[in-house]
Parts: sequence; C-alpha cells; structure tokens
Amino acid sequence: MKVFKAIAWIALISFVVIQFFPTDRNESYTTPTTDFMLVNKVPTEIENQLKVSCYDCHSNNTVYPWYSKIQPAAWFLKDHIKEGKAELNFNEWSNYSDRRKKSKLRSIIKQIESGEMPMNSYTLIHKDAILSENDKKVVIDFITKLKDSIK
Repeated sequence: MKVFKAIAWIALISFVVIQFFPTDRNESYTTPTTDFMLVNKVPTEIENQLKVSCYDCHSNNTVYPWYSKIQPAAWFLKDHIKEGKAELNFNEWSNYSDRRKKSKLRSIIKQIESGEMPMNSYTLIHKDAILSENDKKVVIDFITKLKDSIK
C-alpha cells in the first residue's frame, strides 16, 4: 500500500509541475489577404463549414477548447496544430504555387471522401465539425470546381 501511495503522490506532483510549462498558442485576430476564403470568394455556407471543420488545425487562428490549458493535452494540441499547418495553412493559400494549390485541393477532396478529415479525434469533442453527407457533397463540389479552374 505504501508503494501505491508513493506512486500516486509522484504522479500528482508531476502533473502539477508540468502545468508550469505552457505552450505557445496559435492565435491571430486578423485575416490575412492571402487567406483561402478571401482569395477564392467562398460562399458563406461553405466558408462556415470549413472554418468549423478545418481552420482550428489548418490556419493561424485556433479556437482553443477548455482543456487546452491543461498539460499534457496542450502539448498534444500544439503538435497536432503544427502538423496540420505544415500540411495545409488556409491563411497562406495565395502564397502557394498553382501546382501546390491543385495538389492540396485534390488532397482535401480525397480526405473528405474517405472520412479522414476532419479527424475523428477532433470531431469526438467538436460535434459541429462533423460533415454530413450533404455537407461533404457541397464542399467537394466547390473544391472540385476550384481545382478545375486552376491552370
């Protein structure tokens, strides 16, 4: 029993100590002129869906949930967002070459169709980010037209 108590105390103290190591936050309160929504004049319905389902991980402005200030969850979120932005950052859209834009649009279509995006780990807590079949069709149709318009 003493060993269990010692382990519990060590775990509790470790949990408290790691709270003093905060992460940088991915927050910006401006929308750059290079943003996907501005450059492509995205219809409101699609814009709202993309912002709810994609922008937390794929832009420079994450809306953080309550648990984002608790370690180790904050570390997980930081890494997840860093990886998402490295793959695609909607705020930097117009900085991409046409070739990269087409590639990203193809990838978006494929990942929405396969259900890879938005990720299950994200939609588990963000239920409003789940794309219905109709939402998927509308977004994919728009993305396909956009992809086909790029030379």
